[in-house]
Amino acid sequence: MPSTNELFQEAQTVHSSNPVRAEALYKEILATPNHAYATVEERGRELRNQEAALVKLGELYRDQKNAKGIAEVITLSRSFVSSTAKAKTAKLIRTLLDCFTSIPDSQQIQIDVLTENIEWAKREKRIFLKHSLETRLVGLQLETSQYKPALALIDTLLTELKRLDDKMVLTEVHLLESRVYRGVGNLSKAKAALTSARTAANAIYCPPHLQAHLDLQSGILHAEDKDYTTAYSYFFETFENLSTQDDPSALGALKYMLLCKVMLNLPEDVTSLLSIKLASKYAQLRDVESMRAIARAHQKRNLADFEKALKDYQQELSSDPTIRTHLSALYDTLLEQNLLRIVEPYSVVEVEYVAQQVGQGRQAVELKLSQMILDKVFHGVLDQGRGCLIIFEEPQADNTYGAAIDTLEQVGKVVDSLYAKTVKLA
Repeated sequence: MPSTNELFQEAQTVHSSNPVRAEALYKEILATPNHAYATVEERGRELRNQEAALVKLGELYRDQKNAKGIAEVITLSRSFVSSTAKAKTAKLIRTLLDCFTSIPDSQQIQIDVLTENIEWAKREKRIFLKHSLETRLVGLQLETSQYKPALALIDTLLTELKRLDDKMVLTEVHLLESRVYRGVGNLSKAKAALTSARTAANAIYCPPHLQAHLDLQSGILHAEDKDYTTAYSYFFETFENLSTQDDPSALGALKYMLLCKVMLNLPEDVTSLLSIKLASKYAQLRDVESMRAIARAHQKRNLADFEKALKDYQQELSSDPTIRTHLSALYDTLLEQNLLRIVEPYSVVEVEYVAQQVGQGRQAVELKLSQMILDKVFHGVLDQGRGCLIIFEEPQADNTYGAAIDTLEQVGKVVDSLYAKTVKLA
């Protein structure tokens, strides 16, 4: 019978060329009982080979986009890791869970695997592993918009982590809490959670990667408050930090920086921003090109170009809720500016004509015009019977009433003064 070392060497050789054979070899290594080896040294070597086989089998399934296979490997690993050190166990399971990252639409399988392993960690009393897995589960629930179970799990986690005083995980969980509250639209609680995350981070050495994500969340919350200048500075810090680590998240921070320039009515700055050294390597990517197209459309105040950019780069611009929300507001502003430019020269204009000029449906234009009238962007009325918009001159404020009130107040003061003098004379 060949040793696990020989089996592992053969599996490594055929890993890429013959994945079916490699899979069989890895499983054979994992099926080998450790008690078959006499000495402690031999058992230790076989354990290391089995650990390596687990990771390689996970990577094999990752390359095949086989999420169920990875789930089986993680379940299989539990019987193996029960005999290893707890820190090593946590690292191995996290490594295997990372194999899911590149598999699309695997979130539900990941959630099921995490839930099962959290229960196992509870039974085995592996508290730190349980916290690590629960933190990852919250991240997945956030990703899949399962905000209610995410908040429930966060509450439980925070209670336990505060008791253990684990500041590192506490920082991560408060950051996730901020992101979840932002997801449900509760900005005040999102800001409070971010403040708690920063407080916990200040008490320890905060790794650059975690610090970058704290800055990223700060920028997102400032952008929600329309403070795009402050948001830009946070996004720049994040981008600078992540790009030096070659982190893929740096691209997202760069897109947010470009978004801030567009929202600040500085679309011409987009080109100069992309010429800086750190940003130049991303300049030709489709994600960046999408923001460049939005900036060009905004600079021209061209609604048709804006819509074309949204359509051509739908995946790049719609997948991120932050970009989607702000571009929706920008589109609304751009539509408003175009409508104002078209109706400004007229006292009466057909709604159909206005709709044709902006390239929108009549009903949508009618709805927007009525909203603008209610918001007092301009003064007018929609005559739906005739299908036209009647624009009024901006009414001049009549100051007569105010002046009369002021006069009566002064007269009242004079009367009071005369009455006081009369009382004194009496």
